[in-house]
Amino acid sequence: LSQNRESFDDPSCLAPQPPGSVSPAKRQIKEVKETKITINCVTFPLPGEGPEQQLLKPNEWSYCDYFWTDKKDPQGTTSVAGFEVLLQKQLKGKQMQKEMAEFIHERIKIEEEYAKNLSKLSLSPLAAQEEGTLGEAWTQLKKSLHDEAEVHLKFSNKLHSEVEKPLLTFRGDNFKKDLKKYDHHIADLRKQLASRYAGVEKARKALADRQKDLEVKTQQLEIKLSNKTEEDIKKARRKSTQAGDDLMRCVDLYNQTQSKWFEEMVTTSMELEKLEVERIEWIQQHLRQYTTLRHETDMFNQSTVEPVDQLLQNVDPAKDRELWVKEYKTGEVRPVDMDI
Repeated sequence: LSQNRESFDDPSCLAPQPPGSVSPAKRQIKEVKETKITINCVTFPLPGEGPEQQLLKPNEWSYCDYFWTDKKDPQGTTSVAGFEVLLQKQLKGKQMQKEMAEFIHERIKIEEEYAKNLSKLSLSPLAAQEEGTLGEAWTQLKKSLHDEAEVHLKFSNKLHSEVEKPLLTFRGDNFKKDLKKYDHHIADLRKQLASRYAGVEKARKALADRQKDLEVKTQQLEIKLSNKTEEDIKKARRKSTQAGDDLMRCVDLYNQTQSKWFEEMVTTSMELEKLEVERIEWIQQHLRQYTTLRHETDMFNQSTVEPVDQLLQNVDPAKDRELWVKEYKTGEVRPVDMDI
């Protein structure tokens, strides 16, 4: 740093600088165009300045590439951190999963009620006195309702165990606690970053004050307005140089803290991305199970009416007439004409 110390005595160093920019010991502020901007204590390159940044995971729309800046709330009064948006997505996913389970539960209730009504109807005495082959078909049709009721009851039971319950139990109460750990960890790093940024601003102001003091004393000495000795100038110059060193140290600490935040953001956002993929695939798996069970139910329902179809094909009006006549005939002798 020794070869750069004298530069802090240059009044051109008084201009404000964003944290993370080149130190006042290494540039003339008036001659260098600003290339960075600090927003909510995070330093970003200005648009169109410097080399274009490449995505960390090109063509994947990865969380780690798109949630670095803070987002204004609808009222525009406060900002929501990009990481907070990712956490809200996780919480919303958990709520959607819960609502899907509730939906399946309602579907189960409908199946149970339907099965109950079918079973009750199968016991109905209506048309119980129908006879012959048609009577057999009618009896089988009523029985098929009972069989169908069993199919729907089994369907509802499987929906509960193979769809509803997995949706309810996937990621239990500890999931929200885990999210809070992520939240607190990243929030703590942002607080540390804000503290480091405040340190940079304080050091920047101290440097400006020291440089201004040195400039004033130097001018006073030159125009003989003060009895300040050369020793006073040297003392002021040392303080200015020390303030410059302090600023560089604060900027270095800020950059280290921002790098740590950056690394943790990448790691944690990737973990949240993985969790979301797992959630979607889990739900997809069990909704597919729903459709599989639904197809099975249709197949089993079809099997309940096959005996009915068979008996209906065997319905024979002539046969029924024969059976009925044999059972209820009142006499075979026909009337004849009366004799005189």
